[in-house]
Amino acid sequence: MSRVTVKDIVEKFMWEVVCGNAQALQRPVTLADTNRPGLELAGYFPGTQVKRLVVLGDKEIGYIQSEMDEISQRRAFEYLTGPKTPAIVITNHNPCPSILKEIAERKNFPICMSENKTSHVIVNVTNYLDEKLAKSVILHGELVRVYGVGVLITGKSGTGKSEIVLELIQRGHQLVADDRVDCYRIHNQLIGRPTPMIEGFMELRGVGIIDVEKMYGVASITHQTNIDLEIVLEPFRNTSDYDRVGIEEKEYSEILGIRILKMRIPVSAGRPMSTIIETAITNYLLLIQGTDSAKEFEERVLAEIAHNRDEELKENKNK
Repeated sequence: MSRVTVKDIVEKFMWEVVCGNAQALQRPVTLADTNRPGLELAGYFPGTQVKRLVVLGDKEIGYIQSEMDEISQRRAFEYLTGPKTPAIVITNHNPCPSILKEIAERKNFPICMSENKTSHVIVNVTNYLDEKLAKSVILHGELVRVYGVGVLITGKSGTGKSEIVLELIQRGHQLVADDRVDCYRIHNQLIGRPTPMIEGFMELRGVGIIDVEKMYGVASITHQTNIDLEIVLEPFRNTSDYDRVGIEEKEYSEILGIRILKMRIPVSAGRPMSTIIETAITNYLLLIQGTDSAKEFEERVLAEIAHNRDEELKENKNK
């Protein structure tokens, strides 16, 4: 998770700083939520999350100007400019209340102004912070985008993950990350990205490091993708009981609290792995659209069994 300060937000959205020096702008922002302090302005403070960025819009400024006397303003503003609150931003060309400015200058508390509407400020800030403060984890594997699906390919070392991914790239699919995947939970989705230092590069045993973009074109890589599916490559074993039909209970991986479908595919010499993975992903696309090939096959088999049983009963009655 990255460290975000008030200065980062000010520079990102080009806010005007009304109060607060360079030291004040180094206050950390640790929550992606914002606070529109309706109850706090009314004098009710229990339960307030003081670590949120405070947003004063048209309604708040209107209430302050028309309903709050000096004593109630001082009480509310002393609370809202506490040591754990990152900053206050005033939206939509509204003026900064003089008492708030006085208290903020005394405390060296950051107050900013934005020309944008309150709703736009909240959405922009929340999205920005949600991404910057996202929980993250490092995954070992290959991340590719095949038919628009983000596929995490994992497995033990030596199963040929890089070679299979190279075949997929040659077939027109996109590389996101080789060997190390930086995974983030953003807006309740898993986002995978490469480490900047090795972005666009792959390691192939016996060949070394290759520049995928220069070898296969700019469309052969992408900088990030959702992680929708995990494919685990396993060495083929005759003794293993693999799912041949697909009607067994589906397996899932849980990453940062989000479940994604997991498929286990055996690898052996001569198997066209890139074709098999393309087929698995096509089948996955059908599955999320409501078409389960395995269940349709099972229903067809059961219907045939029932038909044969009925025919057998008829024959026995006619004897």
